[in-house]
Amino acid sequence: MSSSPVDGLEARVTPHGTAPARRRPAWHPATVAAVTPETPDARRLVLDVPTWPGNDPGQHLDVRLTAEDGYQASRSYSIASSGEGTRVTLAVDRVEGGEVSPFLVDAIEVGDALDVHGPLGGWFVWRPGESSRPVQLIAGGSGIVPLLPMVTAHAEADDATPFRLLYATRTPEDVFFREELEAAQHASAPLEVTHVFSRRAPLGSDEPVGRLTRERLGASVLGPDVGALVYVCGSTPFVEQVLRWLGELGHDLSEVRAERFGGA
Repeated sequence: MSSSPVDGLEARVTPHGTAPARRRPAWHPATVAAVTPETPDARRLVLDVPTWPGNDPGQHLDVRLTAEDGYQASRSYSIASSGEGTRVTLAVDRVEGGEVSPFLVDAIEVGDALDVHGPLGGWFVWRPGESSRPVQLIAGGSGIVPLLPMVTAHAEADDATPFRLLYATRTPEDVFFREELEAAQHASAPLEVTHVFSRRAPLGSDEPVGRLTRERLGASVLGPDVGALVYVCGSTPFVEQVLRWLGELGHDLSEVRAERFGGA
């Protein structure tokens, strides 16, 4: 496991007691339709999956690569898109020494074939119209990936549910989905975004630079008396620290849904 509290890592640690997905998971052949840089260490992949049944905001899938000699490797990745379409978006952060992410970040090309298994997960999801409870999202690094489709689905549905996002990264260049987050902030659905930069803030910003602290967490997230649904995603150290702080701040941890990423 990496010791970094904000780096999105390669393999998912699946929480126990997750609810079943609404759509039956299966293996699907996929073709890479687009590849674009996301951050200095990450790429955005758009996959064409003709048999994809659609997925809910927050779900994930397994990616399986097959080498010419028949060797196979698979890893789990959060899905950065949602809905009924057959285009699936991933954002993959490179893990040095990893088996799958370096290939997906550095070598895969448009037209390449792979297999995906999903959609997976029914617990770490949020769907417009199912609850009026406020939502607090907390992300570290690439932990924003499963939270982005919640933000975009909320905006596209013009959902009145109060949404707040706390997003911790090292620098502004390490922010995933900058344009999508800015567009959601300009939508009529209520959304408040707070960035925490551990190494360098944007030019002209008067926000303090440094790692997330309990005091800054408490000042940036909805209070325990609000009754919010809380979603936390990031590396295992990041998530465990945030959960400890939320408990110390008086939040009911049974109302917190957490997803952790670890090295592979």
